[in-house]
Formats: sequence, structure tokens, C-alpha cells
Amino acid sequence: MLSPSLYETDFYAWTKEQVTLLRNEQWSQIDLQNLIEEIQSLGKQQRQELRNRLSVLIGHLLKWEYQSQRRSSSWLSTLRIQRLDIAELLEDNPSLKPYLEEALRKAYLKGVELAVGETDLPKRTFPVECPYSLVEIVDYDFYPGEPSKLLDESEQ
Repeated sequence: MLSPSLYETDFYAWTKEQVTLLRNEQWSQIDLQNLIEEIQSLGKQQRQELRNRLSVLIGHLLKWEYQSQRRSSSWLSTLRIQRLDIAELLEDNPSLKPYLEEALRKAYLKGVELAVGETDLPKRTFPVECPYSLVEIVDYDFYPGEPSKLLDESEQ
């Protein structure tokens, strides 16, 4: 019976060991299979982060539009922070840009669920497909629905 590897028993120690082996060019000692798996996982995490941020942003855009009477500075802050974080994520990972359309389709479904859960509006209230373009979603000045005094107040 094989004893558990460092990868299985102490992931952090395993990463430190792999870095040392790479830096010292000790190619034959590198845990290649697990290293490949972890690098692949990192790419998937970046895509997931993009989808998650888009979901939160879309959910708040829907809340902003469909419950304008309940708008708050907290909602405004969430919209602005998610936009900044998405811009930063895309700046750090420009190869994610071609994935944006697919991410938007997936994120919209979760954004609707967020809006339904936080507004108590029925799901049928929201469009089946995302009513906002990608350009609008990430535009720092785009806020759907009727104008809001919150926007004016936040600029002061």
C-alpha cells in the first residue's frame, strides 16, 4: 500500500516544495501530474471568478431596475465595486475577454436567482435573456431604469 503523498497531506508544503524544485531545475523530482492539474485549475478559477462577479453585478442591476423604490447606497456600492473588480480581473487576464459572452449567459441565470431571492419578486418578473449588453453591464455610468438621486448624492 502506498503512503499518502505530500500533495494529499499538506498542499501548502507541496506547493513550496514544487517551487523549490522548479527554481533549482530539478525536473525529474517535480510532481508533474499534480502540477499540471493545479495549473489547469487556476485557469478555471479565473473563469469562475469572472462569472461570479458578473452574477452579482447583474443581480444588482436587476434589483436596481425592478425595485427602484428600494435602491440604497449599498446597492450602488456593490455595482461600482463589482465593475471595478471585473475591469481589474480582465486587465490581469486579457485572455478572458473572448469568454465574456459565454460567461454572461451563465452569469445571468445566477443574477436572476440573486434578484429573486433578494427582492421577493417572482422569477417571471425578469426577462428570460439578459436585457443589458456587456458594454452596459461594465459601464461605470450605466444604471438601468429611472434616474436615481443616489447617483447625484454619491458624486458630492
